Amino acid sequence: TYAPKLILLDISDINCIRDVAKEILNCYGCVDILINNASMKVKGAVQSISLELDKKIMDANYFGPITLTKAILPNMISRRTGQIVLINSIQGKIGIPFRAAYAASKHAAVGFFDCLRAEMEEFDISVSTVNPTFICSYHRPPAPGNWEASIWK
Repeated sequence: TYAPKLILLDISDINCIRDVAKEILNCYGCVDILINNASMKVKGAVQSISLELDKKIMDANYFGPITLTKAILPNMISRRTGQIVLINSIQGKIGIPFRAAYAASKHAAVGFFDCLRAEMEEFDISVSTVNPTFICSYHRPPAPGNWEASIWK
């Protein structure tokens, strides 16, 4: 039995993910189950959302989970066991108006983890993608001119 350890991670900060994964592996030696459950979204028309915000959403919803998964994966492969779960969104399967960046990032994640599932079969590593319908999540009402406050986390 291991005592729980709190390790903070900003999944959209791609540069720190490998260090955090290394810290986790150094602490516990392995990861049996990796659940990717972080997400960021914004509501707005395509023409009103900046490319900067599109990239931030892609970092949090696509590059973050795959970077963490790739950092943990060699340990699972060497042990020939493990389970990777992506908690995604129904918008990874269908798009809806005013959620283009979010839906695009979720589509990309589904594609990546579907391919990963096929590749990991030979190593007895299970890869699952869960695509729930709409859920109520934390939201900060936006201040005028403050796009960052309109992000759902």
